Amino acid sequence: MATETIERPDVDERTDEGTDIPKVFHYVKKDKIAESAVMGNHVVALCGEVFPVTAAPKPGSPVCEKCKKIYDRMRKGD
Repeated sequence: MATETIERPDVDERTDEGTDIPKVFHYVKKDKIAESAVMGNHVVALCGEVFPVTAAPKPGSPVCEKCKKIYDRMRKGD
């Protein structure tokens, strides 16, 4: 099964301050990122979280542990 994923995670959970800065970033299919950013469609992360892409991660941003584990297992199967 070929699944295209991105090397960098994308957004989900909001901070408690009510800002658009997420608490963690999730891994999402690459082809869905731009579509979500432009059209406002929701994406599904590897961990199952569903959300619209609203921000891009910066180096060192926190990553969803579930997404990271799933992604690492997928890479080992290559």
